[in-house]
Order: sequence, then C-alpha cells, then structure tokens
Amino acid sequence: MQFSGKRICFIGAHPDDIELGCGGLISSLPDKTNLFCVTLSDNQRNPSLSNLVVEHQASMKSLGIPASQVILEQFETRKFPSLRQGILEYLIKIGREIKPDIVFVHTRADLHQDHNTVTDEALRAFRGVTVLGFDVIRSSYGFFPNLLVPLQEIHLAGKLAALSQYLTYAGKYYFDPDLTRSILVRYGALCESKYAEGFETLRMIGNFS
Repeated sequence: MQFSGKRICFIGAHPDDIELGCGGLISSLPDKTNLFCVTLSDNQRNPSLSNLVVEHQASMKSLGIPASQVILEQFETRKFPSLRQGILEYLIKIGREIKPDIVFVHTRADLHQDHNTVTDEALRAFRGVTVLGFDVIRSSYGFFPNLLVPLQEIHLAGKLAALSQYLTYAGKYYFDPDLTRSILVRYGALCESKYAEGFETLRMIGNFS
C-alpha cells in the first residue's frame, strides 16, 4: 500500500510524545512531504521540566522539521479532559490552517488522560481525513499495530538522535536506546523488515486506482 499526502500532521499531548511514537517514520519523510508537528502542552508548570521547550526544539530540528512547522502550545498537563472543548476548537483551527492529508495521534490503547483526550478530539476535528495512532510505550496497555512502516538503520539512528536531545529524560527507561531499538526490531519482524514502526488505523480514507 502506498500512502500519498502533501501535508502530514503529527499531534502529541506533550514534548517527546511524537518522537517516541513516530521518530523513525518522521526521519524517513522530510524530503518526501510537508511535515507539521503540533504538541499541545509545553509542560512548563513543572519547574523540573524547564528545559523541555529547548530540548523539544532541538529534537525536532534533528529530525529535519523546520521551526515554522513545529507548534508547541500551553494546555495544562494532566488537565486535558477538563479542557476538552478548547482542545477540540484548537484542533479544528489547526485543521483549517494546515489542511493535512494524514494525521497521526495517540493510539486508543493509551491510558494517559491527556493522550486519549487528544485522540478523541482529533477524530472529531479531522473528519474526512485519515487518522493513524502511534504508541508511547510508557502509557500504553494492549497496543498492537495493524499498520507497519518498514524502516532502515538510518531512520533508527534519526529517532535515537532526536530522543537524545531530551537530557531531562536521559535516565528514564523509555528513553533507553536499547528499548527503542528492540521495539523497532519487533515491529520489523512482523513485516519481514529489519526495523519498522507500528501504527493503529483509527480512520482510513482512500481511493482505489
């Protein structure tokens, strides 16, 4: 199956979500299409995370995303369910401005309240658009991909380089390069490739040709 899209939008709740879930795919795409990355919370109400904005910008730069196409908003972390209407209206606005052909959001198997709120509201905001779910391993429960994207060593390296920009999270188990590699190896085995990232098809819009 060949996907086509002039504009692809990745939407995450917090800095690092997009890179953890889609970093390998993004590393393979900058010369193929227009990429936009939208993160809804900058996590700046937590003083221990004060470096996250700079680290997120460095991470996106390492993946080849122009700064003008990286959006970092200020919805309050862990309060997304109570901010649902505002998030919906913001995503509708993003849809009108970016006009994406494909949207990536959190998988429905994610237990984090912010993550699943983003997914619910994205499905409402982007009607008529293909929506695919990515996995953030630390907060998922029961994720199994039904869309696999084969990747190469260079794309794994790109993902690891992006994640390495987050010095704030350097000691977290889910930033361990060996864990990241093992996940891509596992999904690669499912599609007879050395590496792959896996996604969930939340809504597929397509034409036969």
